[in-house]
Amino acid sequence: MKIFLYILLLFSCVFLKAQEKEFWLIDSQTNQKIMVKDSAAAVKYLDSLTQNYYYFTEIKNVIKEGNKTQILFDKGRNYNEAQVHLSEEMVQNFKYKPDFFTKNLDSLKKEISEKYRKQGFVFNRVKSQFKGMKDEIPLVDLTVVKSAERKIDKIVLQGYEKVPKRFMKNLENEYQGKSYQEATLAKLAQSLQNHPFLILQKAPQTLFTKDSTQVFLALQKKKSNSFDGVIGFGNDKTDKFTFNGSLNLNFRNMFNSFEMVNIFWQRNPDKGQTFDLQTDIPYLFKSNIGGNFKVNIFRQDSTYANVKFTPALYLHLRNNQKIGVRGTFETSSVIDSLYVQGRDYNKQGIGLWYDYTEPTEIELFQFKTRLRLEADYITTNYSKDNIAANQTQYFISGERNFQISGNNYLNIKAESALLSSKNDFSVNELLRFGGWNSFRGFNEKSLFADLYYFGTAEYRYLVGSQAFFDVFGQYGEFQNKSLSLKPKLYSFGLGFNFFLPIGLMSFQISNGNEVGNPIKFGDTKIHWGILSRF
Repeated sequence: MKIFLYILLLFSCVFLKAQEKEFWLIDSQTNQKIMVKDSAAAVKYLDSLTQNYYYFTEIKNVIKEGNKTQILFDKGRNYNEAQVHLSEEMVQNFKYKPDFFTKNLDSLKKEISEKYRKQGFVFNRVKSQFKGMKDEIPLVDLTVVKSAERKIDKIVLQGYEKVPKRFMKNLENEYQGKSYQEATLAKLAQSLQNHPFLILQKAPQTLFTKDSTQVFLALQKKKSNSFDGVIGFGNDKTDKFTFNGSLNLNFRNMFNSFEMVNIFWQRNPDKGQTFDLQTDIPYLFKSNIGGNFKVNIFRQDSTYANVKFTPALYLHLRNNQKIGVRGTFETSSVIDSLYVQGRDYNKQGIGLWYDYTEPTEIELFQFKTRLRLEADYITTNYSKDNIAANQTQYFISGERNFQISGNNYLNIKAESALLSSKNDFSVNELLRFGGWNSFRGFNEKSLFADLYYFGTAEYRYLVGSQAFFDVFGQYGEFQNKSLSLKPKLYSFGLGFNFFLPIGLMSFQISNGNEVGNPIKFGDTKIHWGILSRF
């Protein structure tokens, strides 16, 4: 019985297959054969040739043999040049002329389609309708089927989802509800590029449904804790060869709130030591308000010691922009009674600051652009002299990486600070600069001033994505009114940075002096550092 059923089923399949009709389209120019499922599909294919500029497609012959139909056609000449007439909507939206001649109709249609895409009409279709010939040039009407405008309805995180709720809310406020455009997605991706706590694993992906447009972000938690150690070699003021260096330990995002705890210690060749302890909490109480609290201790051998506390609150304007207000509470004590250049004092003040950072695509560079502005109003009391003085302090720093061509980059940096008052300053309250991350070629914090400014130009050559070599030059001036000094300074040097399994290693040789003075080999500074993330 089963064998009989199998035979019956086999004959049924063969019989039904024999009853199916076959439609073949044959191109007379190329002899290419195309099979379609029915006559409607054959008509649709022939009509589509018109949309591809074969306006004179002709059916040459139709041959029927049983269930098989062969349609022989000739496409004729392809006309991509045309005299175009645009719809009134296109003329008004994109400032085209209503009638004009184009040598590339296909390129024009893509251009118009892209303009509609940028307006959020992602699935638009530009249609061409052949209206006849004039002087052997096709006359074509262009219209558009826009479909519905698409907007970003939702941003969905994948992978690492434990980001601060306020950070996610900021992303939604900036991008959700915006017209869906490739430029918008590129901007979103760029805002997360080289983020201190996140890695965007791939470009944003989009899910289109009938009623919504969702953008998916594949995130990964970045290893953002870091250890940064620098060892320096150079001569002190007495031309004695000394070691110096710094340690910088950062604990970041351990509790998935983008928080940061920083511990910094530095020793300079002139026996000065700096200790910083800083805590930053970017989203207090799930708001856009952040808090930053810093304690700075500076001790100059056995001469004097400064302690400074600067609590600050700031507002996130965007993910890469902050504006804040801070307080300043500082005290200084002269330890050596024979040190007459310093004075005991207490300071209280209030200030404003602004910080902007533009991320970079190059992991070896910390950022593409960085801008920092600070202004403080301070009241100073010199306890032993029973004198009170008002002071203002300003600071500005800017840095930018420019791509010259290929792997060649130019880093430009400028920095300036001013401490202003009607009263004279003691040495222990002056601005201190110079060193590895400041005016290179000089010892760390060895230059004392009430006003300084300098600029740096650094050429960088990238070797793949793992290393770069640099050559730099610096020029600047500073003013020290108490000593009636206003020297002009320069420095120059070279170095290299490259990735090792333990982190980013930096090596730098520099030399600096006052303009007009000869270069001294003994003033050469050597710094070696390693930045390791964990």
